[in-house]
Amino acid sequence: MIYRFALSLTLCIFAQTSFSQTFMHGAGTGVFVNLSPFIKPAIPTVLTYSPRVNFLETSALSVSIGVPFSIGFGTTYYTNYYSSNGLDVENTTTYVINIPAMVNLNIGAGSSKQTEKRVGFFVGGGVAYQYGRYVLDEYNGVTNEYPKVKETSVGPAGNIGLRFAVGRHQKNIEAKFSYMRSLREDKMSALGIVALFNF
Repeated sequence: MIYRFALSLTLCIFAQTSFSQTFMHGAGTGVFVNLSPFIKPAIPTVLTYSPRVNFLETSALSVSIGVPFSIGFGTTYYTNYYSSNGLDVENTTTYVINIPAMVNLNIGAGSSKQTEKRVGFFVGGGVAYQYGRYVLDEYNGVTNEYPKVKETSVGPAGNIGLRFAVGRHQKNIEAKFSYMRSLREDKMSALGIVALFNF
């Protein structure tokens, strides 16, 4: 009895669901907060391009896979107590490249090009790769400077956000929070805050 009920429920869900390969994309800007006890604080401004493919859709929701990659630059300021001029405030240009692969559940606005909802949200997870240039928070007495390093990080990632429909054909504005956790403690984790316009 339970088996038949579960089978019937599954068939009903699939009957209401269309498998598709709808391509959607957006672009925007925001900031990444790099998190590591081993680096000087860095908050690069990023540009984000967010392509995704909906592989499962209904009139109210979709499941998608996307690669919302970000590239950004920032300036790290730090005090150099060991300068020949005494106490100096110095700065270094840093950068970050963040490339996640995310599977998202999208509900409401922005979930597909057919939905008529004006507000929506999404949540999802995946894995991310990050590469960047940072300033270590440990003075090198040999070179008399704070070392600049280039680091690669890989780890699990998650995102959550809201979408607000504008105009017709489900163009929408998206506000997204993302987090990537490096698998190694001495590598860089990152918190992202990004706003996008989805076409």
